[in-house]
Amino acid sequence: MEVLLAKANHAFTDCFEIAETLRAMANDTEEQVQVEKNEESYLIQLAGRTTPKGLHCLSIRLTTEYLLLQPEERQFPNQHKLQDLDFYHYAVFSDEILACAVVVNSTTASAKEPEKIVFHVVTDSLNLPAISMWFLLNPPGKATIDVQSIENFEWLSTEYSSALKEQKSNDPRYTSALSHLRFYLADIFPALDKIVLFDHDVVVQRDLTGLWSVNLNGKVHAAVETCHESEASFHSMHLFMNILDQFSAKRLNASVCTWAFELHLICVSKAYFPGVLLQGLKRPLWKTKSLPLGWITFYNQTVALEKSWHAFGLGHNSGLSQGDIEHAAVIHYDGIMKPWLEIGIAEYKGYWSKHVQYDHPYLQECNIHE
Repeated sequence: MEVLLAKANHAFTDCFEIAETLRAMANDTEEQVQVEKNEESYLIQLAGRTTPKGLHCLSIRLTTEYLLLQPEERQFPNQHKLQDLDFYHYAVFSDEILACAVVVNSTTASAKEPEKIVFHVVTDSLNLPAISMWFLLNPPGKATIDVQSIENFEWLSTEYSSALKEQKSNDPRYTSALSHLRFYLADIFPALDKIVLFDHDVVVQRDLTGLWSVNLNGKVHAAVETCHESEASFHSMHLFMNILDQFSAKRLNASVCTWAFELHLICVSKAYFPGVLLQGLKRPLWKTKSLPLGWITFYNQTVALEKSWHAFGLGHNSGLSQGDIEHAAVIHYDGIMKPWLEIGIAEYKGYWSKHVQYDHPYLQECNIHE
């Protein structure tokens, strides 16, 4: 052993220096990997917030056509149905043309009675011409549709608007008034009793008539709960809520189930909570986005829907069960990887793209392909 150790010491006199060099190389490599991960994350976030060239082209093309129309040509048919309680009323608040088109197309295609469907689309003044023109050119079959601009809502609180602009976020998803309109449904649709509200990144796969027979038991809201960490869209309330604030501490149990807002039935006549909204905009009651705002707004006012109504995670989780996706009434591309973007998860894009008219001349002109 002494001879062996002597030979080793003679052959490797600089072992300590070699070990230090290897350790330094390992540290440098780890730092470089972290830098590249951060760059990848930044680029993904940037891609998720950037309008693709083809969609920008489509918006300009449609807006140009709309501005050439006479006022009477801009009217949608069957406007008398917009306040008729005998119809099924659905709403989507969005500034994405194709996203709105897929929500509408998939809902009517899955419906047993599409003639009883009324769609209410709310957007901003910049996108109103393009979205309106799309549905004037491509009416939703037997269903009725209407498109409004948020700028036409004169009742929208100026206090709310100024407070929203003060939010310190570079992400338009967090500061967009469209994201917060769900808390003003009673003002937007004063004549309606109930309405189903969609996010614009959902696809409907089954007839939704059964939603309208859900017993709210005197509550305001029905949605699918997300109670377990194993669920794709699980969110723990205490991670988003400032439970140390007196407003929250007195009203909330941070361990209760949260729920998903991408598909929910709302009793419009009871859904009016501007006070809570303004409190949250003025004080740090929750972190960014309207999701935790919704949890506190509808706290103890929610009826749980069966899990089969809604599947989540298609915009961020590539490991979802195909069976769960295909058996869900509504699937949701929550996350940054939307199906209309190149960064969308390839294996899930087909559920969305089958409702897009890729052979439409405008899509062809703007080089928008499946």
